[in-house]
Amino acid sequence: MDEYKLQGLSCGNCAREMEEEINKLENGEGSRILYNSSKLVLAKGVDMQQVEKILSSDGAAIIKGHDDIDAGGQEHDHDHAHTHDSSTNIKILLGISAIIFLSAIYVDTQWNNLVPVFMYLTAAATSGYPTFIKGAKNLLKLKFNIDTLMTIALIGAFSIGEWKEGTLVAILFGVNELLEGMGMEKARKSMEELLKVAPKEAILIEGDKERVVPIETLKTGDLVLVKSGQKIPSDGIVAAGKSSVNEAAITGEAMPVEKEPDEKVFGGSINNEGVLKVKITKEYKDSSLAKILHLVEEAQETKTPTEQFINRFARYYTPLIMIIAALVMVVPPLFMNGDWGSWFYQGLAVLIVGCPCALILSSPIAIVSGIARNAKNGILVKGGVFLEQLGKIDTIAFDKTGTLTKGHPYVEKTIVYDVENFYRIAGSIEKTSSHPIAKAVMEKISRENITYSEPEEINTISGQGVSAVIEGTTYKVGNEKSLGFTLSQQTETDINSLKDAGYTLVIVSDEEKVLGVFGITDEIREESKGIISELYSAGINNAVMLTGDHHKTAEKVAKQVGLTDYYANLLPDEKVAKVKELTAKGKTAMVGDGINDAPALATADLGIAMGKGTDSAIETADIVLMQDHLGKLPSAITISKRVNKIIKLNISLALGLKLIALLLTIPGLLTLWIAILSDMGATILVTLISLTIMIGEKRGAA
Repeated sequence: MDEYKLQGLSCGNCAREMEEEINKLENGEGSRILYNSSKLVLAKGVDMQQVEKILSSDGAAIIKGHDDIDAGGQEHDHDHAHTHDSSTNIKILLGISAIIFLSAIYVDTQWNNLVPVFMYLTAAATSGYPTFIKGAKNLLKLKFNIDTLMTIALIGAFSIGEWKEGTLVAILFGVNELLEGMGMEKARKSMEELLKVAPKEAILIEGDKERVVPIETLKTGDLVLVKSGQKIPSDGIVAAGKSSVNEAAITGEAMPVEKEPDEKVFGGSINNEGVLKVKITKEYKDSSLAKILHLVEEAQETKTPTEQFINRFARYYTPLIMIIAALVMVVPPLFMNGDWGSWFYQGLAVLIVGCPCALILSSPIAIVSGIARNAKNGILVKGGVFLEQLGKIDTIAFDKTGTLTKGHPYVEKTIVYDVENFYRIAGSIEKTSSHPIAKAVMEKISRENITYSEPEEINTISGQGVSAVIEGTTYKVGNEKSLGFTLSQQTETDINSLKDAGYTLVIVSDEEKVLGVFGITDEIREESKGIISELYSAGINNAVMLTGDHHKTAEKVAKQVGLTDYYANLLPDEKVAKVKELTAKGKTAMVGDGINDAPALATADLGIAMGKGTDSAIETADIVLMQDHLGKLPSAITISKRVNKIIKLNISLALGLKLIALLLTIPGLLTLWIAILSDMGATILVTLISLTIMIGEKRGAA
């Protein structure tokens, strides 16, 4: 498949019809016109002259210079002024047409001859000649779309002497087409701005020399220089230098992140100050940013169930309107002794009301705006279908470790019986261990002013802990199983109290008594409680936790963050079973880290992964939070619900205004200008309402 950038693609219904025509060509099967991103995906071996002819039939064309996309997935940078010029030309023609039309109205009041008629025809031709040329061609082919409807309506209006109204219809339809195109272009530009974050070049270090190279030529292991203010070309590791880096392109968070040697950096991040030398660990096409941008581009073209319904409906809508118009023209005069001329006029107005543009536009602008808005917040929604689904979720199931908690143990509580030896012995034994729990103990001890002793021997006791001989005495650091003596009543009470509170215990003892106990837990993220509260405010009814930890630990976390329910001691297959139970009761999303929770993420109605751009997170879930926290999730849900509401409102407006206009035919009150205004009003309202999704995006508000 080859990909081409298009210009002049302003009508969703027309794009669908052109796609059908291209698919009928030899070797054309599978070709697609991507209306939202204004692109053509063309099968190999298709006759390009035939394709360009089909495109030109609706005023669209391939942008020369964009018919090649390089190996890195980057479009070459070209001048886009032609798109702006085209819009400007249409505005000029509409302006001239409006002046001629107003002049014709004045002349019509002064002279009763053919001069005003000629002026009306000139005004109509100036504003709408492309539409009417296409419509005339369609008539010859018996192809019925909006251009055909407008051409028939205009010919009919002029044939019965409605020069003024016919010209007004032509001008207003031109304005309508212009506004429709501008609305979609606004949504496309929002997406294009997002895609511009990709760097174009890099400074490659080769020995003592430096040279500028395209990023797609970089290979794993290359060393690049990133100066202050420049973008990091691809994922890598800092080889030298210190600086703060803006990772908003990946995470949506503009707060700078300090980077030192051996720390990971993402392609597309901006080096704020200083100079970094970065060792490339992934070619650009495999980098986190490239994957994100590719998925975002794909996402804007996936059809939601609502869009699929609208597109199916539109196939039958226009022919149905033509049948209704014919019935309006014929039935009343035949069976009600009506005036043929007036009912013919009413039928022409019905044709104009039948324009499906507003209905076709009711969804794509809102979807593209929602996906772009979320992407700028660091929330990767992999398609319009998932955006729509997110807005319908009523239950969210969370993994505990690394999601609601920080994912690493820390000492929250200590009980000390031997002040002199407790910390000293614990530190002396645990200082050489790399176990996460040992690190948590050492982090706690480091706050005390302790001098460690050197153990004479250390032994690991499987399933219990560690024993060591220090100054001739044997000490142990471990769980309850490590104790080889009877506990005092106070010590037993204290240990049971810590266990009941959900702590993991690290007990320090000698051969006769307990020196003290560390109560260890997985630290709850500071923001978790507030985020759960925000989710309830955003319309989520149930927030539950699924964890493999024991009941007491799960209960503690659930109470602290405000969950509606929790399920503990779950093995991976049991998590999947629990998710199935939840999905049976309502629309359920699963939030996890994208690795351990992959089966549960896949089972839920919607899988949401968090992981700050990790490959597994990007590839596993339907939605990815590119941060390492849940902070952006409530805004994503709010945006999705807003998109769903706007699409429903748009469909109601598009059909409602047309229905009102059609009902005016019953008393014979429907006029051509009311018809075009009802269609134009619906299109303008649908476009403007959809664009409100992007209001506040510069502030980063939801």
